[in-house]
Amino acid sequence: MRRRDFIRLLGGAAAALPLAARAQQPGRIWRIGVLETSPAASNAANFDAFRKGLRELGYVEGQNLILDYRSADGRAERFPQLAAELLRLNVDLIVTRGTPAVMAAKNATGTVPVVMAASGEPVRTGVVAGLARPGGNVTGLSALTSASVAKRLELMREMVAGIRRIAFLLNMGNPISPSSWEEFKTATPSLGFEAQLLDVRKSEDIVQAFDTAIAQRADAILVANDTVTLANRGQVVELAAKHRMPAMYHAREFVDAGGLMTYGVSYPDLYRRAATFVDKIFKGANPADLPVEQPTKFELVINLKTAKALGLTVPLTLQARADEVIE
Repeated sequence: MRRRDFIRLLGGAAAALPLAARAQQPGRIWRIGVLETSPAASNAANFDAFRKGLRELGYVEGQNLILDYRSADGRAERFPQLAAELLRLNVDLIVTRGTPAVMAAKNATGTVPVVMAASGEPVRTGVVAGLARPGGNVTGLSALTSASVAKRLELMREMVAGIRRIAFLLNMGNPISPSSWEEFKTATPSLGFEAQLLDVRKSEDIVQAFDTAIAQRADAILVANDTVTLANRGQVVELAAKHRMPAMYHAREFVDAGGLMTYGVSYPDLYRRAATFVDKIFKGANPADLPVEQPTKFELVINLKTAKALGLTVPLTLQARADEVIE
C-alpha cells in the first residue's frame, strides 16, 4: 500500500472511532432527554419500564446516565419549547412519546438522535421515510394507532349490546387523528353504528365534548390516545362514569384510572424495547439505518368494578379473552 493511501485510511478510521467506541469510554456519562405528554408521576409504569431496559443494558442513573424529563402536561403547543430546552442541555439523545412530541424533536434538530418510544403511524405522518430505513435522525417504535380502531369497535359491540351511535373523542389537531377518524368512519357502518366526532384540542374542551355526546344520544364512546386525553385521563374517566357512558380506551393508563376497558399495545413493553434503540445508537449505530419496529404485544384489560357501576354484565367469553380482568 502506498504511504498516501495508508495515511488516508488511518485518517478515516480515526474519524469513525469515536462514534463506534464512545459507549466503551471509561467515565462517560450519557444524557437522555425525555419529551413526554404527561408528568413522570402519572407516567411511572412506562418510564420505569424504560429505566429497567436501560439498566439491563448497563446504563444506571447516578453512575453513567442522566435522564432529563420534560412534560407538556396536556398542552401539545409546549413541545417545541421543551425540545429546545433539552437541546440546550446538550443531551446525547431524545426519547419521545406521541406524534406531536416526535415532530417537535425532529423539527428542533437534524443531528441529535431521536427515539420514538411510541408513535402512531410514523410513515403516514412523515416522521420517517420508511419503516425499514427511516432516514434522518429518528427511529424507534410504532404504536399502530389507526390500525386497531376497528378491533376496539368490535370489542365495544361485544361488551355493550344495542349500541347504535358511538362517539370518538380525539384531537383532530394531532397529525395522526385524521387517519384514525377515517378508520373509525369506515368501520362503523359495517358494525351497524353511527359515527360521531368529538374534537378535543385542549383540556377545556373535554366537558363540552361529553355534553355534546349526551345531547346527541351517543350510546358509547371511544377515547383516543393524545397529549390532551392522557394528561386529563382522570377527568375523562370521571365524566364517563358521571354520564354512565361505556368507554373504550387506547391505553392501559385509562383503565388503571377507573376506565371500563382498553385494547391496544403494551406501552411498558414499547418503552422497554426503546432502551435497545438507545443502546445501539450509543454504541455507534446510525438512526437512519435502524428499522422502526412494530408492536408485538397487545393487551385487552377490563375493569369489572366499572362495568358493574355502569350496570353492564361482561360476557364470560370476553373475560376469557382478556389479558387482565380488574376486580
